[in-house]
Amino acid sequence: MALPLAVVYSPGYRLDLGAHVFPGDKYERAAALLRPRAGVRWEEPRPATREELELVHHADWVERLLACRLRPAELVRLEVPWTPAIRDAVLLHVGGSVRAAEILAADGAPVAANLGGGFHHAFAGHGEGFCALNDIAVGIRCWQRRRAAQGRETQALVVDCDVHQGNGTAALFRGDAAVFTLSLHQADNYPALKQASDLDVNLEDGVGDDEYLAALAAALREAFARCRPALLWYVAGADPYREDQLGGLALSREGLRRRDDLVFAAARDRELAVAVTLAGGYARRVEDTAAIHAATIEAAEAACAS
Repeated sequence: MALPLAVVYSPGYRLDLGAHVFPGDKYERAAALLRPRAGVRWEEPRPATREELELVHHADWVERLLACRLRPAELVRLEVPWTPAIRDAVLLHVGGSVRAAEILAADGAPVAANLGGGFHHAFAGHGEGFCALNDIAVGIRCWQRRRAAQGRETQALVVDCDVHQGNGTAALFRGDAAVFTLSLHQADNYPALKQASDLDVNLEDGVGDDEYLAALAAALREAFARCRPALLWYVAGADPYREDQLGGLALSREGLRRRDDLVFAAARDRELAVAVTLAGGYARRVEDTAAIHAATIEAAEAACAS
């Protein structure tokens, strides 16, 4: 019997950023779209602990984040305010990715989703691009620790489909044979200085559904030829959408759903566990961003049922 999809979410995910391009209420909007679905098992996250954060981040950076004592230059680089309320929300987001990792390591579920997270621009000792802590890396390290204790395979593959390169994730895992990083992103977009992933696919401005999907399929084939993961960590950004304010690609909502299906099918064909985080999404209508995120979770639900 198929297990219901575990979706980790808390109303505490809301990020009250004021007048900001980041729609801090998109998580609750996506959750409202998904609540009626019978194939979803809702999980409540706990805040990530200092010990979990320090699996990835420098102790001094964690200390200053927890104490809300960032320097002015660090706040400029982060591009979001850093208050106790924002700190607490971000710790829940990271805890959501840890919980998804725990579920995959513990109960044999094929997919677990965090209805948040995807903060792929965070480095070990600094934040940037709205990302202070890298929940993807923390979640993978927690998953690997549990799997190692079980005497099981620990190699992971990050498939980052946000419109922006996953520079923080690439830097954190550089030279680590246990994590292969794949980033499929718009070349002429943030960050200006990109890091080297294990496999980068730099897309030209205006790429649409068919070209994008062909590039993703080819990248997945190459990634699987170069690594043998037990976990696929899917960073499912909504910002390749053609109406996104911070993106320059031209995917339709149908194209984004086909993208999701392609990733889940690739994992299913190889019997891989999949963790999902949402990452960016800045559509002119926040309703579109929420609907794209909800559609990713619906695709994950379908993958669990198949």
